Amino acid sequence: MLDLLAATEPAQLLPARSQMAFTLMFHIILVPLGVALPAIMLIAEYKGLKHRDRAALTLARRWSHVAGVTFAVGAVSGTVLSFEMGLLWPGLTGKYGDVFGLPFAIEGIAFFLEAILVAIYIYGWKRLRPWTHFKLGLPIPLVALVGAFSIIAANSWMNTPAGFTPGPNGWPTDIDPIAAIFNKALPWEFLHFACAAYMAAGFTVASVYAVGWLRGRRDRYHRLGFLIPFTVAAIVTPLQMVVGDLIAVWVFQEMPVKFAAMEVVTNSGTHQAEIFFGRYDSATNTVSGGLRIPDLNSILAGNSPDTYVQGLDAVAPADRPSNVNIVHWAFDVMVGIATLLMLFVVWFAWHYWRKREFPQSKLFLWLAASAGVLTYIAIEAGWIVTEVGRQPWIVYGFERTSSAVTGADGIWLSFAVVVVLYLLLAVGTVAVIRAMARRWRRADLGDFVDEAVPYGPRPEVEAAGSEKAPS
Repeated sequence: MLDLLAATEPAQLLPARSQMAFTLMFHIILVPLGVALPAIMLIAEYKGLKHRDRAALTLARRWSHVAGVTFAVGAVSGTVLSFEMGLLWPGLTGKYGDVFGLPFAIEGIAFFLEAILVAIYIYGWKRLRPWTHFKLGLPIPLVALVGAFSIIAANSWMNTPAGFTPGPNGWPTDIDPIAAIFNKALPWEFLHFACAAYMAAGFTVASVYAVGWLRGRRDRYHRLGFLIPFTVAAIVTPLQMVVGDLIAVWVFQEMPVKFAAMEVVTNSGTHQAEIFFGRYDSATNTVSGGLRIPDLNSILAGNSPDTYVQGLDAVAPADRPSNVNIVHWAFDVMVGIATLLMLFVVWFAWHYWRKREFPQSKLFLWLAASAGVLTYIAIEAGWIVTEVGRQPWIVYGFERTSSAVTGADGIWLSFAVVVVLYLLLAVGTVAVIRAMARRWRRADLGDFVDEAVPYGPRPEVEAAGSEKAPS
């Protein structure tokens, strides 16, 4: 049955979905840094100015340079995604553009405003009075959240469409863009992603200094470089666990088919078991393997083993997510990593409360060095759950993905070109950041004085016979 349905789908559907998935998964690596790194660098600058802490100011200045690089690269990858929305999915933008197009306009304004503020902040180091410079940076995290809010609003609308009435021909009428923005899914998706962004940025930045600590660089610079971002991530992690549980219950109530795929519930009923991993067979609607905990799924969904949970058997195979295994495994990976990070944060908090210092065992430091990568794996898995779990709908309940895809040929070629360009972009980004890190390391060792401000080639001031400029 599914093979027959797949054969009737447009030939452009698979390459279009593949290209969109690749560009989105690349872009999402940069978004948390654009959203949360400005707040982390401002915390470091505040500490540096308040306590005349040279190490904290140095960290803030260097983090701002990294934020500038990742913001620029994110602008490129995000622009490609915007074009892909129109080129790959004309059935979506042409039919529903008037309904959910406003968030993209808001995101454009937020993007340009953030670009201006980031440029002023970076250029303002050593050119503005210290507290004036700090105050000019304060709007950056807020503007970054506005940009993220607008994109999440568009995505959440695709999950819970609102702000229009279907006309006789299926096209939207009585359009209300504000109602479309503030749809049912928006609060949950936005909170979930904002917490994930701060976790990813915090753990990733801290992991760099955890590696330095493992290599014996146990000075105040590396201690603060670890503690400031790790503390931010540690504060957000418990909140994310609460938000994650609430959004899972919300999906159970509002999107039961997606919930059934996430939890691989095959047959509707009460006393549903929680199944970790396992393999779903679409032909028989059964699950083999995996770890099962009786009644736990019903308890988590409705606080009682008697909670009725709709299974995949309640909908036709054509209306189920296109790959239940991917949705279920991605959900389990996301939840598993979040649980591990929560336990890790509890270890950190307990030790710091008792000794006023973070744990310095090799096990803790290796986990800290891995936390950033783990968080990004969880973010990628979360987006897979969001996007693949909504299938076969591009607008849930109203427009199928297959009917929205372009009829143009050559998408496999465009996909190949995008992959090559993005790989070059990734290599270039890593090379630039590594070059900056090597330069800073040389400056820390006293090889030269890093006098300058933003980027680009510049003369190195020899350390001998000169005094280091204050950071």
